[in-house]
Order: sequence, then C-alpha cells, then structure tokens
Amino acid sequence: MTIEVDIAHRLGNFELETRFESAGRLIALFGQSGSGKSSLINIIAGLTRPERGRVAVDGRVLVDTERRIFVPKYKRRVGLVFQDARLFPHMSVAANLRYGRFFTPPAERYARQDAVVDLLGIGDLLDRRPSGLSGGEKQRVAIGRALLASPKLLLMDEPLASLDEARKAEILPYIERLRDETKIPIVYVSHSVAEVARLASEVVVLAAGKVAASGPTGDIMQRLDLLPGEERGEGGAIVDATVSRHDDAFAMTVLGSGAGEIRVPRLDLAIGAPVRLRIRARDVIVATERPHGLSALNILPGRIAAVGQGEAGSVEVRIDCSGTPILSRVTRQSLQALGLEPGRDVFAVVKTVSFDRANMAAAPRGSASLEDVDV
Repeated sequence: MTIEVDIAHRLGNFELETRFESAGRLIALFGQSGSGKSSLINIIAGLTRPERGRVAVDGRVLVDTERRIFVPKYKRRVGLVFQDARLFPHMSVAANLRYGRFFTPPAERYARQDAVVDLLGIGDLLDRRPSGLSGGEKQRVAIGRALLASPKLLLMDEPLASLDEARKAEILPYIERLRDETKIPIVYVSHSVAEVARLASEVVVLAAGKVAASGPTGDIMQRLDLLPGEERGEGGAIVDATVSRHDDAFAMTVLGSGAGEIRVPRLDLAIGAPVRLRIRARDVIVATERPHGLSALNILPGRIAAVGQGEAGSVEVRIDCSGTPILSRVTRQSLQALGLEPGRDVFAVVKTVSFDRANMAAAPRGSASLEDVDV
C-alpha cells in the first residue's frame, strides 16, 4: 500500500511544506520537536485542512485542493493513536474497544474483537476501568480501539512519549506484532532513534517543516547529521541477521549476518528467527590488524568505504563488511595515527555487551490479515 503526501500549509509563522511517497509497512516521521511531525499527522487524519496539496492512500484520494477534494475525517477510515490514550473513563475496557466499531459500517468491518484482544494481550483487562490500568495497558487499549474501527491506515503520534522506559519496553513488542501480523500500513511519529530503528521500514526526516531526507531505515540511521543533537550518539548501522545457534554455557546467542557472525546476549528466539540489530557508531572500534587478547568478541573484517565529517574533533568511518555497511565514530587523532582512509582493510570491533535490549528487535516479517491472525 502506497502513501502519497504533497502538501503546503502555514501555521502562524511556521510553514509546513512536505512531499514524500512510501510503500513501507511502518513509515516513521522522524525529527526533533517543532519539526512539523504532528502537524503533518493532523493533515493526513483530516483534523487540519491544508492550504495546498494532495494526500492519497493506496490510490484513494483524501485531499486534493486543486480538485477541491477533502474527505471528512470520519469517512477516511484512518485510526489515530495519540501520546495519551484518551480512553473514556466511565467505560470499561470492553466498552472502550466496542466504541471503535461504531464509525464503520457493518459491511466494511474486518477486525474481530477477539483477534484484537489476543494480538494486544488485553484479555484480562476487559472488565476494568481506565483508572485501574498502567500507562502501557492504556496505550494497548487505545490501539485496540483504533484497530476495531477497521482502518485502512493507522497513525500513531508519539504513542510512547508519555511512558517511562519500563512501560515502553512493555508495549514495543505489541507494536512489532501490529506491524508484522496485520496488513494495515502505519505512520509512526517519533523523535527517538531507538524506536525508529527498531520499528520502521522507512523513515521520513522532517526539519523545520520540510523533508530533509527519506528512505530505508538502515540508510537514514547512518546519516548522523540528520539526527537531533541529543540523539546522534544513538545513530549507526542497522543490520538484519538470523539466529544461528545459542551458547547456553555463556548465555549468548550467535547471529548470522552479511557482515559475519555476531555474538549478543542470550535471546529467547528460535533458530532461524530474524533479528534486527542497531550497531551504534560510538560502540565500534576500528583496528588495522586483527586484534588478539581482546575482550570484545565481535571482530568483523571489512574495508573502509568512506570517511566523513564528524563533530567535536571526530570523524565518521564507513566500513564495508562484505556488503554490509558498519559505521564507526573515531577521533581525528585516531584517524591520523592509524592512517585510516578509503580502500584500507580494517576490522570493526564491537563489544557483545553493547547490544542491550534497545538495540535488538524482531526483524519485520511478511503480513497477514486481521481476520486471520489478527487484528
């Protein structure tokens, strides 16, 4: 399913002028606060009428100012999940879920409540009121309510922003299931590198109301210049891998990837399961000879493809490891001392303990329908 956006809109002194097209399963709108992410979501949802432009989902035109088309929000079949759950406090969880069905004609409903409840793991919450739920539970119910409207598109506006780290860790696997086990395309707003790297298939980077870059997640995450200043330390390479074997003696899992074998802390996944890794540039050491007597277990041979401008006395070294790009941030002093330049054979060294839960996730898989798995 393809999403097309080409709009221009002024909000006070802020000008939003955005154009992109994507067929990704989960498209992340990424950028720092004030870049225009939520404003764009409001236009796609029909909450704001743009001054000029066009929005279409899978060929269905929602907005076209030139042709004077503006589909009202209640006819767009768009599910919207906000930062806060916005549940009805006087209703039970079951009643909140059923409310999502009211705006969809019976003949067009495809999402079954039992399938949604199972997908989001909220079966034991149905009789409770929102006041008795944790933040993560409230967000799962809010997602369920949006899904039961049988949407053709799901918009998620920083759904984890109000949650602490423990609650984020609780809900992220459910968003992964939503991405992998349904056919619903998702536009996901975030300013968190960790969330985007873990969830997104494609990324649209917004800066001052305009598209600074767009493309596959792996490509964007290596553009450290595109990341907000406070998030640049989280940028690096995205590597797709599969579980090769488990080393129970040392509580490790060995992954097979295009770059070579990578050892990570033990994962509770079956052999052959796909895994997405984020290897932060700040976690990669560059060696000109294969290291010996080193505690780091991941030593990946490669060749320097490029050396780019960094910041504060650093440079970015891009290493081609058998076709898989790995990014390292080193000091200018190290660059000069080691003679690092394009074409030189080197080794990218990564500590196993650098792969925490925020840097590993289930890789995106093929989709099913909400009637089958389902939501």
